[in-house]
Amino acid sequence: MERRKFKPFGELSALTLGGGGLGQVWGKTSREEALETVAMALDHGINHLDVAPMYGRGEAESVVGEALKGRSVEDLYITTKCQIGTPADHNVYEKLNASLTQSFKNLGMEKVNLLLMHSQLIEDDYEMFRFNEHREKNATTLSCYFDEVIPAFERLKKEGKIDHWGIGGIGQKEALLTALNHESPPAAVQCIVNPLNSAGAIAYVSETFDPLVILEECQNKDIPILAIRAVQAGALTAAMDRQPHASGFDAKDFDDFLKAAPFRQLAQEWGESPASLAHRYALSVPKVSSVILGVKNKTELEECLKAETMGKLSADETVALDNLFYQQ
Repeated sequence: MERRKFKPFGELSALTLGGGGLGQVWGKTSREEALETVAMALDHGINHLDVAPMYGRGEAESVVGEALKGRSVEDLYITTKCQIGTPADHNVYEKLNASLTQSFKNLGMEKVNLLLMHSQLIEDDYEMFRFNEHREKNATTLSCYFDEVIPAFERLKKEGKIDHWGIGGIGQKEALLTALNHESPPAAVQCIVNPLNSAGAIAYVSETFDPLVILEECQNKDIPILAIRAVQAGALTAAMDRQPHASGFDAKDFDDFLKAAPFRQLAQEWGESPASLAHRYALSVPKVSSVILGVKNKTELEECLKAETMGKLSADETVALDNLFYQQ
């Protein structure tokens, strides 16, 4: 598998095995199938695993921990996360450390290579588009981020518990741009990269969130990029293989599936599956170090591995995909 430059680690495999599928966020799978999927990923050259406590309430981390038993982890890199929010009692370090301690237990490790903030950034007086009543849990204010989160991350680095820290590139545009241009920028950012340019259901902070703005800022600032949502929660695949959430939370993902009909038609004309084409699109975006996969089984992983071997899209193909929705 292709290796790409990634400043924090030196090089990463072009594909990263994400924990969403392993934690059954994207539909049901068995523990055995999840373990076999991790083994298959490692056997095919994937050297970065991206998990989080939120993926199946620790299930994804536990799967990775079990899968790595008896295996050498010398050439592997592990990323996990913490949904920090904006704690009213300002105990950011304690919250991060407690989350990380549980992650270590799940993973069977004493350190991770990258720790990401899993909550979304907002300015202090910003009112969220959805779930504003839960802003202290789901969003981190800029003052909390600068005054407490960054110092806590740096303390964890000094304690030898993490090598690097970063953020998710989703939230309020203005807050994210401020963070990216701060004197202490993140070592890595997870940016949404897909032909729809959509964050889907997780864009609950801002109704008009534009992932491309954050991606381009990271490219311009040479901040390492990990691509997420390549298939936009299933909207850019042949079929949504899960039922809508009863709460209606993920309705935007299913709306995106309908919107993506021209993409599926074009994929058919080009003789490729929609999921394969979507992953190749993300792999073709400049300065993307690795594309994080949300696969939940070996069949889905095999499709992504095949897509990676097909190489990047041509400039004309990329433009055709960009224009597909830009013109709508």
